[in-house]
Amino acid sequence: MNMSQGLRPVLAITAAVCALIGLYLLAGGVWLTALGGSLYYVVAGIMLLVTAVLLLRRRQEALWVYAALLIGTMVWAVGEVGFDFWALAPRGDVLVPLGIWLLLPPVTRNLGPATRAAQLPLGLSVGAAVVVVGMALTQDPQDIAGALPAVAQDAPAPGDADQMADADWQAYGRTQFGDRFSPLKQITPQNVQDLKVAWVFRTGDLKGPHDPGEITDEVTPIKIRDTVYLCSPHQILFALDAATGKLKWKFDPKISYGPTFQHMTCRGVSYHETKADAQTIDGQPAPTDCAHRVLLPTNDGHLYAIDADSGERCAGFGTNGAVDLTEGMPFKQAGFYEATSPPVVTDKMVIVSGAVMDNYSTREPSGVTRGFDVYTGKLVWAFDPGNPDPNEMPSDTHKFVPNSPNSWIVSSYDPKLNLIYIPMGVQTPDIWGGNRGADSERYASAIVALNADTGKLAWSYQTVHHDLWDMDIPAQPSLVDIRTAGGEIVPALYAPAKTGNIFVLDRRDGKLIVPAPETKVPQGPAPGDHLSPTQPFSELTFRPKQNLTGADMWGGTMFDQLMCRIMFHQLRYEGPFTPPSLQGTLVFPGNLGMFEWGGLAVDPVRQIAVANPIAIPFVSRLIPRGPNNPANPDQSQPSGSETGVQPQFGVPYGVTLNPFLSPLGLPCKKPGWGFMAGIDLKTSKIVWMHRNGTIRDSAPLPIPFKLGVPSLGGPLTTAGGVAFLTSTADYYIRAYDVTTGKQLWQDRLPAGGQSTPMSYAVNGRQFIVTADGGHGSFGTKLGDYVVAYALPETP
Repeated sequence: MNMSQGLRPVLAITAAVCALIGLYLLAGGVWLTALGGSLYYVVAGIMLLVTAVLLLRRRQEALWVYAALLIGTMVWAVGEVGFDFWALAPRGDVLVPLGIWLLLPPVTRNLGPATRAAQLPLGLSVGAAVVVVGMALTQDPQDIAGALPAVAQDAPAPGDADQMADADWQAYGRTQFGDRFSPLKQITPQNVQDLKVAWVFRTGDLKGPHDPGEITDEVTPIKIRDTVYLCSPHQILFALDAATGKLKWKFDPKISYGPTFQHMTCRGVSYHETKADAQTIDGQPAPTDCAHRVLLPTNDGHLYAIDADSGERCAGFGTNGAVDLTEGMPFKQAGFYEATSPPVVTDKMVIVSGAVMDNYSTREPSGVTRGFDVYTGKLVWAFDPGNPDPNEMPSDTHKFVPNSPNSWIVSSYDPKLNLIYIPMGVQTPDIWGGNRGADSERYASAIVALNADTGKLAWSYQTVHHDLWDMDIPAQPSLVDIRTAGGEIVPALYAPAKTGNIFVLDRRDGKLIVPAPETKVPQGPAPGDHLSPTQPFSELTFRPKQNLTGADMWGGTMFDQLMCRIMFHQLRYEGPFTPPSLQGTLVFPGNLGMFEWGGLAVDPVRQIAVANPIAIPFVSRLIPRGPNNPANPDQSQPSGSETGVQPQFGVPYGVTLNPFLSPLGLPCKKPGWGFMAGIDLKTSKIVWMHRNGTIRDSAPLPIPFKLGVPSLGGPLTTAGGVAFLTSTADYYIRAYDVTTGKQLWQDRLPAGGQSTPMSYAVNGRQFIVTADGGHGSFGTKLGDYVVAYALPETP
């Protein structure tokens, strides 16, 4: 037996591989073509089958056919996605290695004496593929390079500049302007690489057997004088020494909770300090106890006032330091109303909104916002968005309106205008709205400005009409004073929306500063529902410039990419605001939105902002009522999650909500899925944008490929010219040059960092602090860590 005869099994196996791949591509390609997709897979499948037959016949023409396949694939791939390496990868990650194998002696020795001539075109085609890959590695079509302006000479003084000492961080966004900006300058682009862990605190608050899947550690701590205050997922309040991280005291409200709760999270606490001349709303002198108090919201529907110095309850607030937020509610099921975000605090008032169970039924609590006396806890006013008279107070004969649109994230406050700015959600159930009345629609998915003392409406601006996509305002608006080209100082409000739009309004009257023209959107609602013919599209936006196409589908290999393309063409998709359907609708931007609760980080001096937009499509599919989808809850309990089957009892359809993933669990949309970006607020332009984060902690192997991964949380920016972010799907804190977006430094975190970092100083030493406890539904590692970074102390 000669060597060539001995190697024939290798040739047979190679032919079999080509045939199997060809059959898969041909069958899938026929399916895809029938749906209106690309013909490429049919052609590729046929060429692979021809290659297999020629190999079995030991014909050198097999190499010619395969060379033509590779060249055609490269032309098709570049034509679809350009020189975007990660988009090109699944188009060649099977075919190119197979082409290299066909060039090797175990194959070529079995193809006859004239094989060398046939190797040349295949070698050239493999070489061309390598050149394409090399070119793609040197560029990124999704990248925007640029430089933000330095400090403007005519920039106005920040409107919140006099609210606290530079060394402090007294509210969720540092001030209630929500800018997430520290005026500290010790950490700079030149020395940030020297940051080291200064202290670590562990809360001991970990997920237990009775927790829902959506348990998260999203807290941004606050710092006043020498103490840091923060809450953990079960709303345990901690006071730490700001210099060392040592525990001073803790308060455990021992909340009631269970696996059916939709959330188990605490994003932060608020602080109030009694002024020397303070009086309560009814004109009586302010109490002398609890001169410094921390306001703690809880997931079981309570608001606590705790002495910031001792950790004891403020006995004069409500009932022994607590207000029951379920009072006046039409329904009081545990977990259906959750205060997950810190309230607004003024000299007189504490103003509370809360999350309402999404997509469960039409018999749920109200999304009312309420103002309480900050000293006594007495209810002073209410704003119930679903009520014809939103300021109607509860009484023996009146309860708040069921399912009123709610606000689940932090509001902003301008003390000079005495206006609170509330980012509103939509009446639940979210994904079908045929039963909604005009009263429940008028303030849904809007920015609502209220007088902080009375709750009376000043103005409102709606960002989505008849919202059927849960495209609410998910983040605290940022308040910034902008000097226009004409020299006028305009008090602006920046509201990032899930749609990717950033709505820019005059916070005095709600008038648009950046145009957001009403634009026609897809029509054809589900039976019984209706649609708005237009939606506002801001000219300051991160939404995609083009609708998704089959070319945007992705996968780890060409096999799951093909399946993603088939799945894409099976769904209804006509761009943003494609209505929910029984067929299944591709929702992009997805239900997580391009912006989530992290919001923007604004440098009001430089008149710039830093953002971390994400891009993950979702799929929603309406489920008609039937034997497996009853119309009423009966014994049903909430799922404890915002994804999967959502019953929507009381309307004609349930719904399934899930990220758009391949059969292998990878996103079906090509990367990037997460970015860092810089915005010039004076020109309303995106100046730089770069992919952010790696797949190290989400891939089967810990490979740190920088595809750009989604993030939940927000950025911090500093006067030193450095921005920080921790919220990516990989476990890192990263520092960036604010001017260019260049990554300057990173450090490995002990768990997922799905929170927004903050910064403060003690004795001139600047700290960066992050809570790293992970996120249940986001899939990151859970923990109980609070980590502080600082530059090494000088001797």
